[in-house]
Amino acid sequence: MSRTRGAGLAPLPNRCEALRWKGMFIDADDEDVNEVQVSNSRIYWCAYTQGPLGKDDAIVDEDTCTSSRKCFTRA
Repeated sequence: MSRTRGAGLAPLPNRCEALRWKGMFIDADDEDVNEVQVSNSRIYWCAYTQGPLGKDDAIVDEDTCTSSRKCFTRA
Protein backbone atom coordinates (compact mmCIF):
# COMPACT_ATOMS: atom_id res chain seq x y z
CA MET A 1 0.00 0.00 0.00
CA SER A 2 1.62 3.27 -1.08
CA ARG A 3 0.74 6.83 -0.15
CA THR A 4 0.00 9.44 -2.77
CA ARG A 5 0.16 13.14 -1.96
CA GLY A 6 -3.01 14.85 -3.11
CA ALA A 7 -4.51 11.63 -4.36
CA GLY A 8 -7.73 13.34 -5.39
CA LEU A 9 -6.06 16.21 -7.25
CA ALA A 10 -7.15 15.09 -10.72
CA PRO A 11 -9.74 17.51 -12.10
CA LEU A 12 -13.17 16.15 -12.86
CA PRO A 13 -13.73 15.49 -16.57
CA ASN A 14 -15.52 18.27 -18.47
CA ARG A 15 -15.41 20.62 -15.47
CA CYS A 16 -13.71 23.97 -15.05
CA GLU A 17 -10.06 23.76 -14.03
CA ALA A 18 -10.79 26.26 -11.24
CA LEU A 19 -13.28 23.97 -9.45
CA ARG A 20 -11.79 22.94 -6.09
CA TRP A 21 -12.82 20.85 -3.07
CA LYS A 22 -10.87 19.83 0.00
CA GLY A 23 -10.65 16.16 -1.04
CA MET A 24 -8.26 17.23 -3.80
CA PHE A 25 -5.61 18.06 -1.22
CA ILE A 26 -5.60 15.05 1.12
CA ASP A 27 -3.12 12.22 1.42
CA ALA A 28 -4.74 8.88 0.61
CA ASP A 29 -3.79 5.29 -0.01
CA ASP A 30 -3.77 4.45 -3.71
CA GLU A 31 -6.77 2.17 -3.14
CA ASP A 32 -8.74 5.12 -1.74
CA VAL A 33 -8.31 7.42 -4.76
CA ASN A 34 -11.63 6.37 -6.33
CA GLU A 35 -13.43 6.99 -3.06
CA VAL A 36 -11.97 10.50 -2.91
CA GLN A 37 -13.16 11.22 -6.46
CA VAL A 38 -16.76 10.07 -5.93
CA SER A 39 -17.37 11.67 -2.55
CA ASN A 40 -20.64 13.59 -2.54
CA SER A 41 -19.79 15.54 0.62
CA ARG A 42 -17.72 18.16 -1.14
CA ILE A 43 -17.63 21.83 -0.28
CA TYR A 44 -16.65 23.61 -3.47
CA TRP A 45 -14.82 26.85 -4.20
CA CYS A 46 -13.46 28.62 -7.25
CA ALA A 47 -9.67 28.86 -7.50
CA TYR A 48 -10.02 32.23 -9.26
CA THR A 49 -12.28 33.91 -6.70
CA GLN A 50 -11.25 31.80 -3.68
CA GLY A 51 -14.91 31.59 -2.69
CA PRO A 52 -18.19 29.76 -3.34
CA LEU A 53 -19.03 31.95 -6.35
CA GLY A 54 -17.30 31.85 -9.71
CA LYS A 55 -16.13 34.86 -11.73
CA ASP A 56 -19.67 35.04 -13.13
CA ASP A 57 -21.12 35.41 -9.58
CA ALA A 58 -22.89 32.02 -9.76
CA ILE A 59 -22.50 29.18 -7.24
CA VAL A 60 -19.68 26.72 -8.02
CA ASP A 61 -20.25 22.98 -7.82
CA GLU A 62 -19.66 19.77 -9.74
CA ASP A 63 -22.89 20.08 -11.72
CA THR A 64 -22.67 23.73 -12.78
CA CYS A 65 -18.98 24.37 -13.49
CA THR A 66 -19.18 23.24 -17.11
CA SER A 67 -18.56 24.77 -20.51
CA SER A 68 -22.02 26.36 -20.38
CA ARG A 69 -20.61 29.09 -18.08
CA LYS A 70 -18.84 32.11 -19.52
CA CYS A 71 -16.03 31.85 -16.91
CA PHE A 72 -15.29 28.18 -17.77
CA THR A 73 -11.63 27.24 -18.37
CA ARG A 74 -10.92 23.80 -19.82
CA ALA A 75 -8.62 21.67 -17.67
